[in-house]
Amino acid sequence: MKTNSESIVFMTTRCILVIDDEADIREIAKASLQITKNWQVLTAASGKEGLAIAQAQQPDAVLLDVVMPEVDGLKTLKLLKDHQATQHIPVILLTATVKVATQREYAQLGAKAVLIKPFDPGILASQIEAALAWKDQ
Repeated sequence: MKTNSESIVFMTTRCILVIDDEADIREIAKASLQITKNWQVLTAASGKEGLAIAQAQQPDAVLLDVVMPEVDGLKTLKLLKDHQATQHIPVILLTATVKVATQREYAQLGAKAVLIKPFDPGILASQIEAALAWKDQ
């Protein structure tokens, strides 16, 4: 017979999709999230690739660079929000722009939060958890 103290706790691993055209940023974010929270991290080098991965893999959240060639972050955000399979996935934008007006516009487009580049790899996961109101697991 089991007592309450012997209850099994099920932990779910979060899955984050990092979309950024800069390989170093993708790798730093990936390593940071894997090391600090043991999250599964998918990466994409373009908005088009990221959209395809998001549709197929259904990550728990997307970390999306704003400035990218061809399909930029805002266009990618719009495509994610317009597609039925991905519209529920929270998106956090990564940008070097700190303007409040711009951040307000991002929120109106559906971004859950805006993180400023360069980010601190040591606290990136905590910033994502705070932005999405995720409890520690």
